[in-house]
Amino acid sequence: MTKPFRYEQAFARNIGWVTPAEQQQLRNKRVAIAGGGGVGGVHLLTLARLGVSKFRIADFDTFDVANFNRQVGAMMSTLDQPKVEVMARMARDINPEIEIEVFPQGIDAGNLDAFLKDVDLYVDALDFFAFQARKDTFATCARLGIPATTVAPLGMGAALLNFLPGGMTFEEYFRWDGLASDADKAVHFVVGLAPAGLHRPYLVVPEAVNFVERRGPSTIMACQLCAGVMGTEALKILLGRGKVLAAPCGVQFDAYRNKVVRTWRPGGNRNPLHRLMIAVGKRQLAKDLAAAGAAA
Repeated sequence: MTKPFRYEQAFARNIGWVTPAEQQQLRNKRVAIAGGGGVGGVHLLTLARLGVSKFRIADFDTFDVANFNRQVGAMMSTLDQPKVEVMARMARDINPEIEIEVFPQGIDAGNLDAFLKDVDLYVDALDFFAFQARKDTFATCARLGIPATTVAPLGMGAALLNFLPGGMTFEEYFRWDGLASDADKAVHFVVGLAPAGLHRPYLVVPEAVNFVERRGPSTIMACQLCAGVMGTEALKILLGRGKVLAAPCGVQFDAYRNKVVRTWRPGGNRNPLHRLMIAVGKRQLAKDLAAAGAAA
C-alpha cells in the first residue's frame, strides 16, 4: 500500500539545522532556475529535498548520451526527452505537492519578466556559453531586486558568486559591455568566476578546453559540489540568516586539491589582477584561433 505524502514528515530530518517555522518558510519560497543540465538538474532536486516547493525552470534542450557523465536527469530512459519535463517529473516524485512552471523554450528578453515574477531567488545554471541570456537574466534580477547566485562547476570543485540587491551587479563585475566576441566574453567569464584558478594545475588534457569550439571537460563531482554550495547559499538567502558573501567577494573550493580560497576583487574584471589574467587568457585564445585556422 502506498504511503500518503506528508510534507512535515518528508522533511522532518531538516529540523535541527532549520526550525519548524523556517521549514514552512522554505515551503512557500519560489526559486527560478535557468538551465536543466549539469548543475541545473541537481540544483532543482537539492532545493526540492530542502523543502522548497515553488519553482520556475527553463531549458530548451533534450537529454543526449553526451550528458551521461554529469547530468542527473540523463539516463537511457530519458534520451531525447525535454530536460525541463524530466526534471519536473523527478522533483514531483520527491514532493507531489510541488509547484513547477516550465519554460520549455528557454529564456530570452521576451519572457524574463514572466520567468522572474514574484521569485525569491534566481539560480543560474545556464550553459557556460549562453552569454546573452545570462547577461539579460542577471540584469533583470538587478532591476527587480532579486538575489541571484551562480556556482560554476570547474574541474572537481565549485566556484561561488552571489549578486544581491543594491550590491555590485553582474555587468559591473564581469565587464562584458563592449567586448567584440563571445570568445572574449568566455575569457572574462572564467577569470571572473574563479580568479583563484584552483582547478587549472590538474587539467591533464589542456586541448579539451576550447573556447573557439565552445567545449570543455566536466565532472559529476563538480556538479554535486555546486549543488551543495548553492543549496546552502539558498538557505541563507531565503531565510535571511547566516553571512552571505556577494560580489566582488567569491569562494572557490576544489576537492581534488583539498583547498578553499576566498577572493575579494574590487572592480571585478577591472581589477589589475583580473586584467593581467584576462590578457594571458586572450593570448592563449589567439593561439587557439591561429591553430584552428592552420588546421582548416
